[in-house]
Amino acid sequence: MNAWIDVAAADDWPSGTCKVADHHGLPIAVFNLQGRFYATDNICTHEYAELCGGAIEGEEIVCPWHGARFSIPTGKVNSAPAYEDLKTYPVRVEGGMVQVDAEG
Repeated sequence: MNAWIDVAAADDWPSGTCKVADHHGLPIAVFNLQGRFYATDNICTHEYAELCGGAIEGEEIVCPWHGARFSIPTGKVNSAPAYEDLKTYPVRVEGGMVQVDAEG
C-alpha cells in the first residue's frame, strides 16, 4: 500500500537542501540533489539527532551531533559512529509537487 504525501513544490526547492515530511509522527528527510529527490529516515541511527540539521556534502548527509555520514541515495552508513543504515523511501514528482511514499 502506498501513502504518498506532499512535501514541497519541486520548482521552489533549492538544490542541496533538505525538508522534513511528517507522517503520523514519523519524520522523513527529503533531499534535493541537483533536481534529483531522495528520502530517508530523518533520525540518525547512532543517537536521536535530526539529520536535516546536518551538512549535505555531495551525496552524503553528515549528522550534526557526532559526524556520522550516510549516503543520501541509498541510506547506507559511510562512517562511524553510526553502524546501522537509514531506511529509504520512494520519491516522485507529480504535478510539480515532490511526494514521498511514507510507507514505502
